[in-house]
Amino acid sequence: MDSFLGLLRIRVKRGVNLAVRDLGSSDPYVVITMGNQKLKTRVVKKNCNPVWNEELTLSITDLNVPINLTVFDKDTFTVDDKMGEAGIDLQPYIASLKMGLQNLPKGCVVSRVQPSQNNCLADESCIVWDDGKLHQDMILRLRNVESGEVTIQIEWIDVPGCRGLKTEDREAPWNRVKNRN
Repeated sequence: MDSFLGLLRIRVKRGVNLAVRDLGSSDPYVVITMGNQKLKTRVVKKNCNPVWNEELTLSITDLNVPINLTVFDKDTFTVDDKMGEAGIDLQPYIASLKMGLQNLPKGCVVSRVQPSQNNCLADESCIVWDDGKLHQDMILRLRNVESGEVTIQIEWIDVPGCRGLKTEDREAPWNRVKNRN
């Protein structure tokens, strides 16, 4: 449990203008990978603008391990076709979480992240306070493909008994005991 920081819920909402990989359409699904974790959405048949609205949850032990999103076209008789990929940049969201915000008005925008060379954002992304939690909506532009975007939302889940995010800023309890001797 020492290295376990918490959970990251990724709500894979929808795809927009995804690439055509079959006759006039595609059968897309999303795969999210982080280290040795691999999560998948269901396949949406014959749709280049699919709606998944699925929640996938990663166990976070290291904030520096990249999180990748890849869209595939499900094929029955051949290997599934890649329909693009994007990286999910957690750093702005984690920085907002570490601020230890409380009692903000519902819908309060805590931070805005602009698209840049360092992220896959297709548009400005807002980190928003909502009912005691922070979430970030992102529209990710897929790379290595002719077109396509995927809309996701991320949210941190603290788990009782785990290290969490904020403890990195405080002295660890075992260090205090040693210092007394």
